[in-house]
Formats: sequence, structure tokens, C-alpha cells
Amino acid sequence: MLRTLKSDIEIIRERDPAARGILEIFLCYPGFQSIIVHRFTHKLWLLKVPLIPRLLSHINRLLTGIEIHPGAKIGEKVFIDHGMGVVIGETAEIGNNCLLYQGVTLGGTGKSHGKRHPTLMENVVVGAGAKVLGSIIIGQNTRIGAGSVVVRNVEENSTVVGIPGRVVHQSGVKVNPLAHSALPDAEANVIKNLMDRIDQLENQILKLQNTLQCLVNSESIDISKVGSAQNLKDKEIIEFLGDE
Repeated sequence: MLRTLKSDIEIIRERDPAARGILEIFLCYPGFQSIIVHRFTHKLWLLKVPLIPRLLSHINRLLTGIEIHPGAKIGEKVFIDHGMGVVIGETAEIGNNCLLYQGVTLGGTGKSHGKRHPTLMENVVVGAGAKVLGSIIIGQNTRIGAGSVVVRNVEENSTVVGIPGRVVHQSGVKVNPLAHSALPDAEANVIKNLMDRIDQLENQILKLQNTLQCLVNSESIDISKVGSAQNLKDKEIIEFLGDE
């Protein structure tokens, strides 16, 4: 128990530059407090003590804003950063070195009494507001972007973004849990690729029109002027993509 407690403190000091001391972690980190209470309620749950584990987990939620069912399995060095609004279901499993931000839900699907919540393998990062639903497995070293909704299994060393969550990158490189700005914008990339393709097709049509016009009356069309007038990259699209 003491070794687990020490590892829980170490991971907070490692991943949160705002942590200035052990006393501050004990008194001011609801994620740490909720996990400490959960480790106790989980032992009671395994001993099949009636009511008390659920009651303590309810009190834990009232005090920290984090709801962890006493049946959930949580490994070592798990850090719930800020934590308000985090929900972890009964059959959820969280591996070592995982990082969860505020608003994360590890939720269930269906009404069966078996395994119905997700399993996070080691070193998984789940961004703020992300929802991981159902009896699915998230492979180790995976990063789930903020606001994503994941409903399918994810292989290890992946990056998942969007609704529904899609794997946009598999690098084989260990996740940097604090590299939030490194997540790709999958939707913007797809739209940009479609715009580029449409521009190519429009230019081809303009060339064909120019050739046809030359054959008809030997008068050419200024392709550059027509293309700029019909270019799809108007101001609204450019602002959405973040182009300058």
C-alpha cells in the first residue's frame, strides 16, 4: 500500500509542473485523493462488503467531483489531472502510468452484467472531455484527443481524435502525455485535401474550355483570372483551416 501511495505521488510530481510538494498533493489534488479513497473502497468491494463501498465512493464524488465505482480496477501511477466530472464505471480497468483529464468518461454500453466498460492498457492518455465507451481495449502508449468519442478497440501506439474516434497516427513512439498541441486536425486535413483535388479538377475543366474556345473562335480565355474568381478557398474556409 505504501509503495503504491509513493508511486501515485511520484507520477504527479513528474507530470504536473504545478506540484510543489507532497503536502500540497495530499491537500489540493482531488485526483490523488479520489484514487486513494478508491483503493480502499475497491478492497472492500473485493471482500463483498455490502453497501459501504458504494456509499464511500458516493462521498468521494461529493468531495472531489470524481466518480469511481468501487469495482473499477486502477493500476499504479495513475494520474487524474484536475478531475472534475470524471466518471469511471464498474468494470473499467486502467493500466499503470495512465493519465486522465477532467470530464473523461469510461462508460458502459448495454444492460448486461458482464464486462461492459473499457480497458486502458499502460501509458494511455485520455484528453479532457473524451468519452471511451463499451467493453473495448485501448492499446498501450495511445493518446486520445480532447472531446473524442471512442467506441472501438484501438491498437497500441495510436493517436485517436474525432467523433466517432478515428486512429489518425500510429508511430510506435512512447506517448508524451503533455504534448497536447501535437494532435493532428484530421477534419481540416481531409477538407484541405478535398479542396486541393477540386481545384485540380476545376483547372483541368478550364483548360478544356480554353482549348474548345480556341477551336471555335480562336479566342483564348485568361485561365488565371477565371480560376481566381471560382477558387474554393474563400475567406471562411481559409479561416477554418487556419491558413494565412
